[in-house]
Amino acid sequence: MEKKRLFKILSRAESTDVIQLGKKIQNKYPVMVIKKPEKALAMIKMREPVQNSLFYLGEVIISEAAVSIDGTVGRAAAMGDDFEKTLNMAVIDAACNKGVFEDENLLLEWEAKQNELTEKENAMLQKTKVDFHSMDSEVTA
Repeated sequence: MEKKRLFKILSRAESTDVIQLGKKIQNKYPVMVIKKPEKALAMIKMREPVQNSLFYLGEVIISEAAVSIDGTVGRAAAMGDDFEKTLNMAVIDAACNKGVFEDENLLLEWEAKQNELTEKENAMLQKTKVDFHSMDSEVTA
């Protein structure tokens, strides 16, 4: 699984689920903490849609951590200050990097549930969408 997809799933997952999965890996493999979880600031980069130019919206607090499983490093950074979740995300990353991660099917289940929830939220929001083109035709009529 590619990193972007892995961390999208992990960041959207419940903290308790990620921690439980990380603990499962820690019970099987010796994990050494390289960088304990700590707060940091990261710039939020956005793309302005009209001119398609990049700009920085502001800063956000993140937590970041790094671990090692038998010399293979795993890193994680997530918005907020949930240190335990971030540490276990790094453990999962290290297991993936080492090739010993065995629960990809579980991640795919989480992703399916997350996508289903997003679709439901989008459908709910779609009901409140205003069509300005139809409003323009009402004014001119």
